[in-house]
Amino acid sequence: MRKSFYGYLDALALSRMSSKKGPKLTKAQKAKQQEKDEERRLQEEEEARLQAVKEEQERLEREKKEQELEKLELKDRGRREDELNELRHLLEENHTAVTDLKIDAVEKAKWEKYMRCDGTPDPAIQQDINTYMSLWRDDQQVDIILVLKECNVALQLIEELEGLLRDVTDPQEGKKYQESLISLQELIHSKHNLTTEEILKEASANIDTETGNMQTVVKNENITLCLWVNLNKNPRFKGLHFEEAGLGFGLPKQLAVSNIAIRILHTRYDHLTLLAKMAHLRINTASHRSLAGDEEVSADVDVPEQEESKGEDEVKEDIETKRERDEDEEVQSTPGLEGMQSATSIQSRKDSAQSAGGRGSQILTQMEALDAEGDSSYPPTQVSMVNNSVHVVDLMQYTPLGGVFYYDVFHLPPQAHRVNGWEIRQILDKGLQVFPYPSDDNDVLTCSPVGVTVTLPESVVFLKTPQVACWDAGEKQWRMNGITDISYEEAEAKISFKVDSFRAFVLMQETYANFPFQSWELRPLNQNSALFTIKGELIDVSIMIKGNQCMLQSEQERGLSHLKEQWMSGPALQRAMIDAGINIFVNEYTHKYVSTIAKDPLTEHAAYEQMALFASACAFSWSKWNAKCGAEHLVMQGCEHYGPTPVPRHSWSLYLLGAQRSQKLEITESSEAFSADHYPGSEFHSTFIHMLQDEMSADGITKTRESNNLFVDTIQSLLCAIRPLMYS
Repeated sequence: MRKSFYGYLDALALSRMSSKKGPKLTKAQKAKQQEKDEERRLQEEEEARLQAVKEEQERLEREKKEQELEKLELKDRGRREDELNELRHLLEENHTAVTDLKIDAVEKAKWEKYMRCDGTPDPAIQQDINTYMSLWRDDQQVDIILVLKECNVALQLIEELEGLLRDVTDPQEGKKYQESLISLQELIHSKHNLTTEEILKEASANIDTETGNMQTVVKNENITLCLWVNLNKNPRFKGLHFEEAGLGFGLPKQLAVSNIAIRILHTRYDHLTLLAKMAHLRINTASHRSLAGDEEVSADVDVPEQEESKGEDEVKEDIETKRERDEDEEVQSTPGLEGMQSATSIQSRKDSAQSAGGRGSQILTQMEALDAEGDSSYPPTQVSMVNNSVHVVDLMQYTPLGGVFYYDVFHLPPQAHRVNGWEIRQILDKGLQVFPYPSDDNDVLTCSPVGVTVTLPESVVFLKTPQVACWDAGEKQWRMNGITDISYEEAEAKISFKVDSFRAFVLMQETYANFPFQSWELRPLNQNSALFTIKGELIDVSIMIKGNQCMLQSEQERGLSHLKEQWMSGPALQRAMIDAGINIFVNEYTHKYVSTIAKDPLTEHAAYEQMALFASACAFSWSKWNAKCGAEHLVMQGCEHYGPTPVPRHSWSLYLLGAQRSQKLEITESSEAFSADHYPGSEFHSTFIHMLQDEMSADGITKTRESNNLFVDTIQSLLCAIRPLMYS
């Protein structure tokens, strides 16, 4: 029984095993399976064959492309010297012509000034300027109209001294100019005090019948003087607004009952910021030139103001550029570009073989250019500040706009009394006396602050809410402490605040509020005429260039009416735009405050030189790929164009510029990814202008050769001052 049971289990197990193996295949099924396997094998073999064919085709295409590239590179090398020589000749020819024209302009200006014989001294001659100041200091004229007229002359001399300071290279000469400049500033302010005192002496004779006090406003093109004399001493007096001046003040009760006079003197110029920069901003490195400024800054010479591209009367000197690249800044590199990273760049340098006054541009490799500078590659210029307090204004980060507002309180001078036809007046030889408020440091916390209301100057554009800073006379710097209850009414362009004491104050704006640029375009309008448009972070501006004259164009209404439709030189427009709050210009400190695209300065400067040469017949524009091509290369859009109409979108081509060569790119602005592949059928060239010529008509090339020398120089100066390839 047990044996039969185990036999049953064995049979059951065998049955299950046979069921797992499945049914036995028939011959037809086996043949079909073999057929499928054969088809699969043949398909795999075909795919392998096709893959091999494809790889072979790719190899052949790659070899063909490499051979084509070798031919293009060989052809480029064969004509390299001729292209570089032609570019060098164009640059030197233009440079020599511009130098001669500027020398003639300087001599002509000197002769015209000499022939005017108007009695104004030459600020460059210290003896003349000292004699002028001595005579004016002794002049006891107190009529405010006549005094302000003489102040205008002194302001013109200060402007000339500032120009001399911008161009000075000798520290001793710079020190003399500074001393003369400061003495003139102090003399002007003393004259303002003298005329203020004279007006206050006659306060009782000019009482306002409605208020019982005296108030007056004196204005000219450079200053606005607002005076209020407290004759009534009404304890309920809160303040006064000078409607015609757009200025007002508020007083606490303790001042409302005091024998005082309030003065708000608005000077549309700013001498205090200049003093602050002289006192606290110094160059700590050896002399060098920056691409942005194109001006030499000497060691131990104080910097009077933001670097500009070129002085108005400056004879153009050669450009020495330096590498300014933060070590920790990462720049995306593109495969396939390594072979283009070490070769020529155009750099203007002194040519010792030329005659006196003649300077030329030499074509040097980047390595040669760096070797020529020696091992003393200059470290970044450092700004030394005397006081590192958080309240001290960084004058590289902020720019005062609209001039200075001097907010003062004085003791009222003795008033005249008329008795029996006689006028009796107490004579004091102390001059204008400041009324102490607070009386000492201990009263600062107990004394109520004084109020101020300012309507923003009409000659200034504030892109953001204005910042307020007060003058620290002891430290000679602007500070933002001691200011409370700031209220800004944007619609009415009015700002109100309170300060803990009577001090001079300014309204400030971030220097680089309009950076970085969103895009830019430079296009010709006619022969020797072009339009340079910058789309900034907050406002768009356009500069029309005609010859060596420039004119600002903008949709902004308030603040720019005095600049619109006004032709002026490039440096003059640059200063005017900065003073008006529209800053699109860079200096050697800009990269510390603005995120940038790191670019090789030699390659960048070479691009600006060549763009200027062809600006009469070619348009250039921003490209998004400029941020993707690496630090050693530049990408921009370009095409032949002239006339007032905008450039058609389909006309643009992309160009890759490197130190060794330039090429037209196959990609477009709408491509999904960056590629350095050259445009099929195009060639390589050692210079950008020869690359452009391949796509230009004979008429267009002729236009570039007929460009006015000063027009080319003006375009190059603007490009170097704005640096659109780095800050957009």
